[in-house]
Parts: sequence; structure tokens; C-alpha cells
Amino acid sequence: MVVVGTACSRASAPPLARSQSAGIAAIAARAAAAAQVFVDDPAYPRLSPDDIHHLARVLRLRAGEEVIVSDGAGRWARTVWQGGEAGDLAAVRDEAGPGGDGAVQFEEAPSPALTVAFAPTKGERPEWVVQKLTELGIDRIVPLVSERSVVRWGPTRGRTAVERLRRVAREAAGQCRRVWLPEVSDVVAFGDLAGLGGAGEVVLAQLSGDRLHAAQRVVAVGPEGGWSSAELTSGLPTVGFGLSVLRAETAAVTAGALMVSLRTGTVAPVAMEESS
Repeated sequence: MVVVGTACSRASAPPLARSQSAGIAAIAARAAAAAQVFVDDPAYPRLSPDDIHHLARVLRLRAGEEVIVSDGAGRWARTVWQGGEAGDLAAVRDEAGPGGDGAVQFEEAPSPALTVAFAPTKGERPEWVVQKLTELGIDRIVPLVSERSVVRWGPTRGRTAVERLRRVAREAAGQCRRVWLPEVSDVVAFGDLAGLGGAGEVVLAQLSGDRLHAAQRVVAVGPEGGWSSAELTSGLPTVGFGLSVLRAETAAVTAGALMVSLRTGTVAPVAMEESS
């Protein structure tokens, strides 16, 4: 039988080997597990009722299958599902790879931190954007209100919507074995956008924009109607993602993919041309 896996599945996990770099070995160990959950303390993991239900009833784990536990702030450990209604976990023993002795591991946060701000659109597309940005490795996700935004959350609805997005990010982080939970911020107005980064770090996604550079660590994606003239002349630089007109959610995910690829070196940065 052929098993087809995604980039975030244990079927696609590379084999554990001593020759792997520390980062690759760590993600390989986590990807090989049956599941990952977030707990307060990986050294003494206590599962929530929802997590117990998910592992036992949805994933139908069998006793002896491995579960990664993480606090969402870099600490993680490998445990073994004991089965039963209590959702007990036991530390692994004498296994290959990082954490194979059951000790709590620590992974530094990715650096530099990357942010994608996006103007939410109608329906479930904001959840999809947050899920994909989390999978890609974006560190901060910011719902944005701009002049042409169609979706404008009031205070109560805004809090409810942001909490929903945070749950989506948490679920996606567990699926992709991230041990640093992304920050999903409260809704930010366009006027506050420049304060999300340092000088030259905050840029607007725009069809006619320049090439994205690694030093640009905050990318904002506008609504389906685009940025207003006032927003385009606010002084923030613009960056473009090719010669196609992208949907708002596609542009947000494209921004995230390029930013993370520049950070990891998957995509080589283009040297800035020297002025004559």
C-alpha cells in the first residue's frame, strides 16, 4: 500500500539519523510522532479534555504511539500515549533522535521574527490565511483594517473573530509540529501599521511594487479593493509578487512563503544594485 503524506505529516518525515543538523533532526523527531499537543509544562504534561477527546476519539491513537507535547514557547518533549479515558502520557525511553531519552528539549525562536498583516475578507478565508501562515512559519499575524476593508469587526465581534483565529493557529501549529506558537494580534488600524516594525521594515503588498528583501520583515496585504490613494502615499514602501493580480488571501500566503524562504535561505536574496 502506498502512503501519501503532506509536508506536515509523519508519512513525509525523514528518517532519524545522527548526521542530520540539530534543526532537521528535531523536526524529524516531531514529524514522526502520531500527534502534537500544547500543554502548560512539557515536563509534567496534563491534557485538556478537548485534547484527550481528539487523541482518543478523532485520531484513535493506540497505546504506545508517540505524542509530542510543547508549551508553545520553544520547550517540547516526546511522550507515549497510554490510552484510556484519563489521557495519560509517559516519557519515551531509549529512542533515537532528539528527546529520545524523554528529556525536555528547547528550540530557539526563529530569527528575525516575521509579520504578515492582512485585511480579512468575507467567509472562512481569514481562517485559511492564518492556517497557511502558521504552517509556513510566520511569527506574528495581524488582522488589519484599511480604508477599503469590506469586513469591519466591531469590538465584540472582533474579539470573537480573533479568538477563533488564535485557535486555528494553535491547531495548525500542532499539525506542523511548530514549538513556537505564532502571535495572532488584535485588530490593527492602518494608521498603526508603521509601528509594527523598525525603519524600512514595514511594506505594503502592491502589484507595481519592488522586489521583497530580507530586511523587510512586516508585509501588509490590503483588502480585495486594494489600498486607497492615501494609503499608497503614506510613506510605506511597496513590494510586488509577480505580474498576476492575486486574491487578497493568495497575496498574504505568497508574502509569508517568500519571507520565510528568505529567512531560511531557501530563496537567495538578490544583491541590491549600487547607485552609480
